[in-house]
Amino acid sequence: MDGMKQLSFVFLLFFAAALLCAQDTDVQFSYNGSGNYYLVERTDLRRYDNGKYTGLVSREVRSFIARTVPPKSSAPGDAYYDGSFFVQEGTIRDSRGIGSGIHTSIPSSFRITRSGQLFMLEDNGYPSFRSFPSFPADAIKKGDKWVSKAERAVDPLYKGKITKIPMTVEYTYLRDEMFHGEDVYVLSAQWATRYGISYWDFGGDLELKSANGKHSATMYISKNTGNAVVVRDSVDETFIYADGSNVSFKGTISLFTEYPPAVDRSRIIPALQRASLITKDEANALAAAPKNTGTRTNVSGGLNGSAEPKTSGGTKNTVGTSGAGTQKAASGNAEQTKPVQKQLPSKADTQQKIKQTAAQAEKPITVENTEAGIRLTMQNLRFKADSAELLPEEAKRLDQIAAVLKEAPQSQFLVEGHTASTGNEKGEQRLSEERARNIALELSKRGIAEDKFICKGSGGRKPVASNATPEGKARNRRVEITILE
Repeated sequence: MDGMKQLSFVFLLFFAAALLCAQDTDVQFSYNGSGNYYLVERTDLRRYDNGKYTGLVSREVRSFIARTVPPKSSAPGDAYYDGSFFVQEGTIRDSRGIGSGIHTSIPSSFRITRSGQLFMLEDNGYPSFRSFPSFPADAIKKGDKWVSKAERAVDPLYKGKITKIPMTVEYTYLRDEMFHGEDVYVLSAQWATRYGISYWDFGGDLELKSANGKHSATMYISKNTGNAVVVRDSVDETFIYADGSNVSFKGTISLFTEYPPAVDRSRIIPALQRASLITKDEANALAAAPKNTGTRTNVSGGLNGSAEPKTSGGTKNTVGTSGAGTQKAASGNAEQTKPVQKQLPSKADTQQKIKQTAAQAEKPITVENTEAGIRLTMQNLRFKADSAELLPEEAKRLDQIAAVLKEAPQSQFLVEGHTASTGNEKGEQRLSEERARNIALELSKRGIAEDKFICKGSGGRKPVASNATPEGKARNRRVEITILE
């Protein structure tokens, strides 16, 4: 009997050990990329000027990050993104927060590799944390540590001058958890702020001579995407300037990943039809269009400045056509369709095409399904000369757009202004920003909350037609409004 008890005990020990081993298997971390998301950076820091407490700094930077189509030269698995960053709240002074309204965005674009390394393509200071987190090349198990390089962009005094500080981060894989219904890895991260000893950013704030301090963070990483769902960073650091002054911050920086609500197309599409912006066939195409697929389908039938509608990924799709004549881009191991023998169009076909093109050019508002969401484009806008003020005859178009946007009450709207290119890049950029903001203001007067709008100007950098003709310039003077999803 004692032998049976001993045997049972040994079996239980073996079973427990096997269970522990099964729970502690090696895991390969990787960044798999995700669709569109919001990135939020919230700071709650106590500020000390020359050692004296001067108040609480509370600041929130939000952004909408849209997945874009990688270039053909990109490495397998790399994810490309465009970001629109904006400050939600400013520094609190005398217990009064700076009010939120229409947000003017700061553009950004970057790529992220499978290991989590982030490379900036358009860098205006955001995101603040880059390559954070990044993952080891080898599989690891709970308790394992690794060290990786990262970077942080800082502007301690909000001078508008961004300084980049390198980070050497030590990570530890702590455990697995469920966080808000999502399977996550829980990591710890620690690093020291060391600036001005062996590294200076000569493109940054030259008055910032040194910085030192420490950070200790806990982060929750999505097992599915590799995104940092939540990061909580405890901060204690000091920045020292050329005039001998210093400013210290103690508190927390929190990062959150949030996802935009899906647009209820059962409400949006009828609203577009009521406004006579799309036909029945276009409505069906818009309802069936996949979301965040990396391609863009032009459901308006517009030409986008070329002979055929183009997707942003280089492929071509025409709504309502059969698969027989569809062309596919060939890259890598992508499927290639057999060449289709071309037939010369008849005179009647040519005339019909001309009529369709002319009708499209006269459309007051075009509708597209893009990676970021449903986009409404107001082309050939009529402004007062060299001004952002719309002429009164544009009121009807604004009424139509406002009626559509009201059917997406949970969404935010990206308003992007464009100008024709005349060689004055700075002036074009300023004018495109002013026009985007003015459109947002006009829509807010029609019953849409101001804080729903993110405004962005692209000057003349994104033409849809040639600037060599008055007609082309007219098409390039446009404002695009995207219902973000």
